Amino acid sequence: MEDLIRASLDHCIKCTICETVCPVAQVTPLFPGPKYEGPQAERFRLPSGSADASVDYCSGCGLCTQVCPQGVKIAEINSRARAHFKAQKGVSVRDRILARPGLTGRLGTPVAPLANRVMANGTARRLMEKAVGVHHAAPVPVYAGHSFQRWARHHERHASPRLDGRSVVYFHGCSVNWFEPDLGRMVVAVLEHNGVEVKMPRQDCCGLPLQSNGLFDAARRALGRLARDLSAGSAGHAVVASSTSCGVMLKREGREILGLDDDETLRAVGARTFDVCEYLLDLHGQGLLDTGFRPLPLTVIYHAACQQRGHSMGTPALELLRLVPELEVIRSEADCCGMAGTYGLKKEKYDIGMAVGERLFEQVRRVGPDAVACDGETCRWQITKATGRASVHPVELLFRAYGLEL
Repeated sequence: MEDLIRASLDHCIKCTICETVCPVAQVTPLFPGPKYEGPQAERFRLPSGSADASVDYCSGCGLCTQVCPQGVKIAEINSRARAHFKAQKGVSVRDRILARPGLTGRLGTPVAPLANRVMANGTARRLMEKAVGVHHAAPVPVYAGHSFQRWARHHERHASPRLDGRSVVYFHGCSVNWFEPDLGRMVVAVLEHNGVEVKMPRQDCCGLPLQSNGLFDAARRALGRLARDLSAGSAGHAVVASSTSCGVMLKREGREILGLDDDETLRAVGARTFDVCEYLLDLHGQGLLDTGFRPLPLTVIYHAACQQRGHSMGTPALELLRLVPELEVIRSEADCCGMAGTYGLKKEKYDIGMAVGERLFEQVRRVGPDAVACDGETCRWQITKATGRASVHPVELLFRAYGLEL
């Protein structure tokens, strides 16, 4: 797979479509654009793999690869070049911490009230910015104080939902486990409401934050371990993910970027992985989705996260939300919110991320919706912090339209 990705650079015809769509290159000269950093610079980097600091300003949104008419794997080339650069320069303590949400979740959850107070304190945040380089104004998640996995173990032992013979494995990701367990419960409730048995095996990080921060070896170990855990608990069933970025790691990105194409377990799990809205829309296509939604008299802007587009599945969440009576759904006019996982948290990149997201933020201010719906967790945190408007996963709106309760 690595040879195929590098070989794809020779298909570049310098049409500059990738330059036009790149959200980062549009707002800062620090990133000279995906064409330059990707196929153009890669020819000079071979065979040493050496790269300069500008490649680290790529947010990894993947839009360049998605729009390339020649199939050049631009984002994947850039990601590997960034890993080479980090290997030469070294990975900072900040980036090593941000790359391990499972570790920070385990450490923060037992002291959640204290941790949340500290993270909400302006003075503490400014000291943190000086000490480790996390911007004082960047959005940070709130610790729930308990894990989703703890609830899941209890639920699997005691639940007796209406089931119709269909089973899935729920890949909840780090965000649901440590910061948004109620979202995980809503996902389970919506699936069970539609007659689907939900299995929730023990699981950990998919390795995407490690990959994004150039820690490829650790990312390979994390993704391989996750694939084995999900495979052991799936018995060949579909794997359903509520995080679009984590889901696409299983589907293809981990194999393509990390060079794990020979991992048969990962390949098998990835082949039966679905985004949760993708899975629900497929049920609807088969006539199996309960469409008896209650009216939701709300106005919602729907923003498709960059990584969501990497699934090549269209916008299933948008199609599902349009089934809900009285729910007015307005599509986002922006390509990117600027957060890009851990990118927008970093002191040197926070202003870039905010500039990238301004088109979306302006639309939210202009429309004044009741909420913003978005599939990506870090995007939701960014949108809420930047606009003051609640940002929710589309499944939460379906949950409410079904009249379900936690």
